[in-house]
Amino acid sequence: MKNEIYRSKFEACPSLCEGLDDFRCDFETLVDEVASMTGFLKALVMDVALQDELLFICELLYHLSPALRGTVHVITDDLVQLEKMVERLQEETSHRSKSFLLTQGSRSGALSHVLRTKCKALVRVLYKHNHQGHVVEDILFDITNLLSGYFFFLSLKLNELDGVCEIEYVSRNYN
Repeated sequence: MKNEIYRSKFEACPSLCEGLDDFRCDFETLVDEVASMTGFLKALVMDVALQDELLFICELLYHLSPALRGTVHVITDDLVQLEKMVERLQEETSHRSKSFLLTQGSRSGALSHVLRTKCKALVRVLYKHNHQGHVVEDILFDITNLLSGYFFFLSLKLNELDGVCEIEYVSRNYN
């Protein structure tokens, strides 16, 4: 006998009760988390240009949110702009990273590392949805992967602005 799912009259979102094999709500909830944390990071950053970028990222994330329900609102211009931002940060921080680094730093740098990993989780949810036989637009994979890269290079930039040195990670697994 299957239990009926309780639906609270105080539901935060009607899709939260969707089945465990339905990754759409998981994606949307994770997007909301990443966007909220991006807003928090913006509050920690003093550089006005980076604040503007983070606002763009926050808005871009919310455009991503309904994508698995068949409404893709991210466009090629968004992808191109994000790619340019990543390339710029990569160039600006190329002197900071020659190897694998410990994910540490200033408050803003460390939060940016957390956002990097959350974006990788977004990529993983997209693949899970895709493995179930659902169509996932290529641009969604491109943007979520680029977001992870953006937050990596942003962490290097923020650590540099905050005067924090990067620490190389020396693996015992990969010699």
